[in-house]
Amino acid sequence: MSRYDVVLLGEPLVEFSTLAPFGDGVPARMGISGDVVNAAAAAAAAGARVGLVARVTDDELGDAVATRIRQLGIDDALLRRVPGQQGVYVQYSDPDGDRQFCYARTGSVGSQLSPADLDRAVITSAGAVLASGIACAVSASARAAVRTAAGWSRRFVYDPNHRPRLSAPGDAAQVLATLAPLAALVTPSAPGETSVLLGTDDPATAAKALLARGARSVAVTCGSAGVHVSDASGERRYAAVPAPEVVDQTGAGDVFAGTVTARLALGDPIDEAVRLGAAAASLAVGGQGGTGRIAPLAEVRAHAGVRA
Repeated sequence: MSRYDVVLLGEPLVEFSTLAPFGDGVPARMGISGDVVNAAAAAAAAGARVGLVARVTDDELGDAVATRIRQLGIDDALLRRVPGQQGVYVQYSDPDGDRQFCYARTGSVGSQLSPADLDRAVITSAGAVLASGIACAVSASARAAVRTAAGWSRRFVYDPNHRPRLSAPGDAAQVLATLAPLAALVTPSAPGETSVLLGTDDPATAAKALLARGARSVAVTCGSAGVHVSDASGERRYAAVPAPEVVDQTGAGDVFAGTVTARLALGDPIDEAVRLGAAAASLAVGGQGGTGRIAPLAEVRAHAGVRA
C-alpha cells in the first residue's frame, strides 16, 4: 500500500499578511504559506495522507515551516533541510479582492528543487501527485522535477496557477502544453489563465483545447460563475458555493486543487470531488492568509450539500 494518498511538489514560503496596503508601521501576521502548502493543507483536511516534496532552510525559519506543515496534518518526511535563504513573501488582500504581493524568493532553497529530490517509489505509489505552474516557474530544475514526477505518477493533477511576475505567457503556455498529455486533471481559471495560456475566455473552449492536447479531464474554475468540468463523458457546469464570509481570497484556488486531488485519490468521482473543492475554496476565503481557514471535511461536505 502507498504511504501517501497525495504527494505535492513546490516551494513553502514564510508569509507576512498585512491588513492594509504596504507602508511603514503597517501590522502584519506571520504565517506559513505558498501555493503548495495551501493545497497540501486542503488535501490533508479532505482526508488524505499527504506528503510534501520541498526544500526548506536548516535554520529557525525552516523550523517554523516544518512545524506548521506538521500542524496542518502534512507529513514532513519528504522535506529536505538545507542551508541558504528561505523564500518569503508579503501580501495584502482586502475582501473586495484588492491585492499586493511582494516576493523574496530569487535564489531561495525552495527554488532549487530538482529531480534529485524525488523518490520514484514514493511518486509511483501515491494515489495522486499535484503540482502547479508556480513550481514550474521558479527555476528550470524545479520545472524538471515536476515533469519527472508527472511522468512517474499514476494520477497527475496540474494547476497552471500562472503568475506574470514569474513567467512570460508564452513560457507558461509551453509548460502547460508539455504537461497536459500527462495529466489526469488540469485546473485552469477563466478568464484570466485561459485567455493568457489558451487564447480564449470561454471555459468550454479552453477545456476542449486541453482535452485535445491529452488531458483526461479539465475543471475550469470561473469565480462566481462556478466550475466547468469536461472529460470523456461530456461537459457540465457546477454553480459556485457562496462564501459565508470574505476576508482574504489568497489561496482559494490552491484549496480547490488540493481538495479535488485528495478526493480523487480517495476514490470520489470527479463531479463530487469538484463540488467539495468549490465548497472548501468558498470557506477558505473566510480566513487571513493562505492557510488561515482550512475547513475540515465534515464542514466542507455540509457547505457543499454532499453527504458522506
